[in-house]
Amino acid sequence: MFELSVKTHFSAAHRLVGYEGQCANPHGHNWEVEIFVRGSRLNDLGMLVDYRDIKGAVREAMKEIDHVDLNLVPAFVRSNPTSENLARYVHERLSERINSERARVCRVTICETPGTSASYWDEEDCP
Repeated sequence: MFELSVKTHFSAAHRLVGYEGQCANPHGHNWEVEIFVRGSRLNDLGMLVDYRDIKGAVREAMKEIDHVDLNLVPAFVRSNPTSENLARYVHERLSERINSERARVCRVTICETPGTSASYWDEEDCP
């Protein structure tokens, strides 16, 4: 099994609806994101997936959430834009763009502050 990872970041505002504390107020983060792609078969060049392809998919997915109020993104109108929900959101967007017979987005980890992280994975893609 092979695993690739790509790190990126984005900046966005959010607030946690129903939360009792300061995070109920609008505030922002410089979120860090790490994407893990796994597979067992390399292509003829000896690559699982070209990093250029992964980075392109990541750039497109980040456009949807970078420098916005996350509470206004349609995916978060009914659910809070927590680190956990953001990890799932990014995983789903990247899976649509990257998953193939050879490779799958295995896991996405989101850090909203140094020293904290939330990860999401689909057990079928990342047993």
